[in-house]
Amino acid sequence: MLRHVTRRLVVRAGGSWHELAAKSHSSPRSLSSLLGKPLPSSSRTIRKPQWRIQHVRMMSDYPPHFRIDMPALSPTMEAGTIVSWSVSEGDELGEGDLLAQIETDKATMDFEAPEVGYLAKILVPSGTPDVKLGVPVCIIVEDKDDIAKFANYEPPAADAAPATAPAPEPAPEPTPEPVAAPPPPPPSAPPTPPPAAAAPPPVTLTTPPPQPAGSPRIMASPMAKALAARRGIDLSQVVGSGADGVIRAADVEAAPVAAPAAAAAPVAAAPAVAAPAAAAPPVVAPDGSFTEIPLTGMRKAIAKRLTQSKQEIPHYYLTIEVVLDELLSVRSQLNSEGTGKFKLSVTDFLIKASSKALLDVPAANSQWADTCIRQFHNTDISVAVATDSGLITPIVFTANNKGLKQINSDMNELKNKAVEGKLQPNEFQGGTFTISNLGMMGIQHFTAVINPPQSCILAVGAPEKKMVPADNEKGFVVQTVMNVSLSCDHRVVDGAVGAQWLDSFKGYLEKPLNLLL
Repeated sequence: MLRHVTRRLVVRAGGSWHELAAKSHSSPRSLSSLLGKPLPSSSRTIRKPQWRIQHVRMMSDYPPHFRIDMPALSPTMEAGTIVSWSVSEGDELGEGDLLAQIETDKATMDFEAPEVGYLAKILVPSGTPDVKLGVPVCIIVEDKDDIAKFANYEPPAADAAPATAPAPEPAPEPTPEPVAAPPPPPPSAPPTPPPAAAAPPPVTLTTPPPQPAGSPRIMASPMAKALAARRGIDLSQVVGSGADGVIRAADVEAAPVAAPAAAAAPVAAAPAVAAPAAAAPPVVAPDGSFTEIPLTGMRKAIAKRLTQSKQEIPHYYLTIEVVLDELLSVRSQLNSEGTGKFKLSVTDFLIKASSKALLDVPAANSQWADTCIRQFHNTDISVAVATDSGLITPIVFTANNKGLKQINSDMNELKNKAVEGKLQPNEFQGGTFTISNLGMMGIQHFTAVINPPQSCILAVGAPEKKMVPADNEKGFVVQTVMNVSLSCDHRVVDGAVGAQWLDSFKGYLEKPLNLLL
């Protein structure tokens, strides 16, 4: 399979996609000699191209043109919103020119022009939400003189929304041929009334009637009263065994339940079925008392994935307390020696300690894969970052091979990109373990929702001073401690495995020099 796009040649060989260097405007025919031969050493393996282009040359009403469809800018993307077009109809497009900005389920991405030519027609205006994958968004032509011919272009109806396969239309039911209506039944044969069992007579509730004025007060314990109400037992018929004849729960349990009361229970519950219909209508907030905020693609994705996580992943939680005094001392010393070139954060130590603990307990560095458990050899640590659009988790890849300084540099760059909405899909998709640190916001303890398909997420609380008993003159010492909670997928990580990981993680934080080994 061969495709030529501007100055690069994308070839599929052996089930993989490869990008080769190619001369500008090379003809696919002249490149046919590559087929059946080994790929050049200069080629590089790439991910399958995410754009979808239809080069249309044989149409009765329009000249040859390229129809550009809504691209899949992330593996989980199902629809996108064109935030803005960076060019106008009639503009010339060069190689790599920014065509539009598209909001995916993860971030707002730049979409570059996949062809050289002229933008003849914009089919989807800016701001159109939830445009399905494969829906035509614009037309590009090679000849500038062809632009005017697409002024009234409309995509074929069959291509209007090819992203999701249309549901098959139900087969039309065969029209029955007219049949003479059956004669009405003779009036002398009315329908037989249903048996009495189908409509039982009304049964009165078993609630005992109120005591008449002047009747003796029934002495019973609160538990006995509740138990009698639940069983439908009249306390006036129960003999109490407590002091002064007080009815106890044991007396109610020993009291026989009248058969009519048991039979009446289903009937007594029948009116409750109609209760919702008789209930007062829900109170509607008056106009102007609320604001409806449209859902962004990222917010929809967050809602979908976290709902899926809580429904499908059996969570359990482990919490441990970590002493940070030695770590804070080492951090301060390293930052002072850095002379302003870097400033390590506690998060940098958390990333490194998590990575080392995952190597010590590889069972925690795994994912559920339906037919197997996939255990990873490298530690790719996702770190939750809050943005105006929602939560996103950029990844520090191969943290096991990086020092604290490199981790700090990577995190600063990723955090800035996340806040500016410039993260690329390969920078936040994947990961083998996630850290969510709300300690910087003053939260002392919380539990986090697992980020599927990962199996663990660490929730980090705020450090606080705490007095701890000690064998000294004062009888105590003041330590800086921090609570961390590990959420685990019980399908993959058993409780003992989670406990082992937390123990290893705690050891690295309380003896931070071990992170250098």
